Amino acid sequence: MKHDLDFTINDKEFSKILVAIDEDDSQSSIQAFQYACVRAKNLNVPLGIVSIMEIAELNIFESLDKYALNNRRENLLANIEAYIEKAQAYGVQQVQGFIGEGLPGEQIVTNILPKYQPDLLVCGSKTKANKPQKKMFLGSQASYLAQNASCSVIVIR
Repeated sequence: MKHDLDFTINDKEFSKILVAIDEDDSQSSIQAFQYACVRAKNLNVPLGIVSIMEIAELNIFESLDKYALNNRRENLLANIEAYIEKAQAYGVQQVQGFIGEGLPGEQIVTNILPKYQPDLLVCGSKTKANKPQKKMFLGSQASYLAQNASCSVIVIR
């Protein structure tokens, strides 16, 4: 049986890229960052870099200690600034950083995407094996982003 497909293949170029950096998952974040930098440089488009401080991961004492929270915010900001410098050194012309607090997927979808308005979101994901069934599942934040983002999403492993 022959299928007639009535369309023309056109280039899908992106005009603005956002990459999500997970402070707890450096390996897949680095790979996502590298992919986003290469795409942004090759396309000569702006690159946004976002990282979200996960408040739920703090113990009760850290969450109530304003100095501990400020220290984590400062570390997160310094981390984003280091990524910005790395992207600029690679040759990405326009780089902007974003930080937030809360659940990463939710914060990126509800606050960062509407603000930055990228047409491509790049994120990393660790794959975890479900022992009894031996199946592989996409990370929860990457899955949330892929299902809820208002733009195209590429998940890098």
